[in-house]
Amino acid sequence: MKVKGNEKVRKEVVYHVFTRLFGNTNTTNKPWGTLQENGVGKFNDFTDQALQAIKDLGVTYIWYTGVPHHALIADYTNYGISNDDPDVVKGRAGSPYAVKDYYNVNPDLAENPENRLVEFKALIERTHKAGLKLLIDIVPNHVARNYEGNTTPEGFEAFGASDDTNVEYKRDNNFYYVPNTAFKVPEWQNGYQPLGGENHPMADGKFDEFPAKWTGNGSRSPQPDVNDWYETVKVNYGVRPDGTCDFDLLPAGFEDKNYEEHYKFWSEKDVPNSWVKFKDIALYWINMGVDGFRFDMAEMVPVEFWSYMNSNIKIKNPSAFLLAEVYNPDLYRDFIHRGKMDYLYDKVELYDSLKHIMQGHGWTDHIPKVQEGLHDIEHHMLHFLENHDEQRIASPEFAGDAQKGKPAMVVSATISTSPTMIYFGQEVGEPAAEKAGFGSPSRTSIFDYIGVPHHQRWLNDKKFDGGQLAENEKELRDFYSRLLNFTINSEALMGEYQDIHFYNREHTEYYNHHVLSYVRWCANEKLIVIANFDANDRFGFNLQLPSEIIEKWKLKDGEHQMTDTLYGSGHALKVQNGIGQFRVDIAPLESFIFKL
Repeated sequence: MKVKGNEKVRKEVVYHVFTRLFGNTNTTNKPWGTLQENGVGKFNDFTDQALQAIKDLGVTYIWYTGVPHHALIADYTNYGISNDDPDVVKGRAGSPYAVKDYYNVNPDLAENPENRLVEFKALIERTHKAGLKLLIDIVPNHVARNYEGNTTPEGFEAFGASDDTNVEYKRDNNFYYVPNTAFKVPEWQNGYQPLGGENHPMADGKFDEFPAKWTGNGSRSPQPDVNDWYETVKVNYGVRPDGTCDFDLLPAGFEDKNYEEHYKFWSEKDVPNSWVKFKDIALYWINMGVDGFRFDMAEMVPVEFWSYMNSNIKIKNPSAFLLAEVYNPDLYRDFIHRGKMDYLYDKVELYDSLKHIMQGHGWTDHIPKVQEGLHDIEHHMLHFLENHDEQRIASPEFAGDAQKGKPAMVVSATISTSPTMIYFGQEVGEPAAEKAGFGSPSRTSIFDYIGVPHHQRWLNDKKFDGGQLAENEKELRDFYSRLLNFTINSEALMGEYQDIHFYNREHTEYYNHHVLSYVRWCANEKLIVIANFDANDRFGFNLQLPSEIIEKWKLKDGEHQMTDTLYGSGHALKVQNGIGQFRVDIAPLESFIFKL
């Protein structure tokens, strides 16, 4: 078990919630529906009761997605907010990753848009009062095509305000330009039209931008493709168009230095203007009480910037929780050690492997190999089975049944010391079947106003008690609660790990590639984890613990009593001649976490 000062460190669990959807009780779900037609959730829907229910699930952090003010199709001109053009907005509610003003919050989320920042500050206070910490998004690679930064504080400057737009690139420009060329909106394809083709005065196939800027995903065309991130523009970090860098590089060996040394290194350097702007934004939110950030598409931004950004944040708040979306395994260690990230998404390794198994294609043999390959950075690889970018487990396109997520969730939450993340509605089997507008079902829409039906049944007209849930949905949420609460209280899950899967594949009759087993332990707690990923078959076998585990655990010959921490059943581990063995009868999709 890891110790921080005199405090024992346990697992963290992040509840990832799409803020505008959480408290929405409207069940209309009209495709491309307006805010008035389909409803929208508010900051104030996260009441003391709601936050307590989230905490009781076994949660330590809430990641509120969609908080910074992003482009959207709703008229807030009465509050001094300009209207956004549907030709450069995805969906009607807009993408949370096309931020329009980094110093304010989404007006949709406030009861009174004029006091929207006050309402968010109150949410910060309620979250902390509930014993939870909170994250919000920062999107460093791109901003909304119509970024304005209207509430940028005095003494600071909005992105692009002082750019020299006559050149493609200059180190301290915030954007890249296509000089002397006007921007053109994409040519809409495959029946797609902004707002579903609705007649709207601003949906005219035009957007005034001269000169054109590079698009968020790197497209340099003045007319991006419909599949490009056309609603965003790419931020310039001092990377020249040919890919060379206009800033100092970290010296060799800095991967071994702490954030204080990284901070000192950059405090003596002249850095590009965009670096300073994003650092100021992060510190603005830290000063307000935000406990950390989820950084969108972090690998599209130079790792040197992250060294600068994260060391500045950590100087201000050493316990800030810094989570990054990075998908290239070759970059993991660079972003952790040199970029000073706390955690990265473990998508390409663990998530993709578990998804393959849940869909009935993969073998559990792959999971121990994944853990072995990530052994040196396992603590930094945050685990999840759902998030706003991924398909819902219960959707036909993923597994078609939320129950198939149960063994994967046990493994995801217990195989390493890393944090665990779940996406709101996952715990009640939300399948994301609605056609919201932009995009297609299987993912809960992040672009449109929509209800989330299974989650709404738990919401139960804002009683937050699951009163409308079906029995199988209640059972699923109970399972998540049992599992997550165990993980945040377990000492062993911050301790040692060893695979026993391959030992049993070799030595145990009837043990097979649908089953996975491993052990976790520390001085005070010893666990044996077994999960059956097969949705149809029950398996029975005599699971074995190899002699090296028996020796490490100092178990003498004889019987040792064990209890399943999930549902309480008792078993006896028999040790004879230094080898452990016990009978396991495991039902389809069942898991055990046996504690000696």
